[in-house]
Amino acid sequence: RVPSYTAAKSGVGGLTKAMANEWCAKGINVNAIAPGYIATNNTAALQADETRNRQILERIPAARWGQPNDLGGAAVFLASSASDYVNGHVLAVDGGWLAR
Repeated sequence: RVPSYTAAKSGVGGLTKAMANEWCAKGINVNAIAPGYIATNNTAALQADETRNRQILERIPAARWGQPNDLGGAAVFLASSASDYVNGHVLAVDGGWLAR
């Protein structure tokens, strides 16, 4: 439905991998978080549209909109030493959307 958004999100993935390859030798890991549908002011119109909201929820295995704090654990992991050997990865935090 939104080709420009999809293209931008794909671009972030490609940029993440390119930067990871370039900076890894300097000891810098580059990763990204790919959020799914998160309940924010930016998505309020989608949530308010009963038909679209239902369509979205039917496709999310978790059957709910993500909350902003759902992204926190992923960010803490990627910022911690637990992810020292993780590089060039785009971590989906999407309630299983991409697993479908």
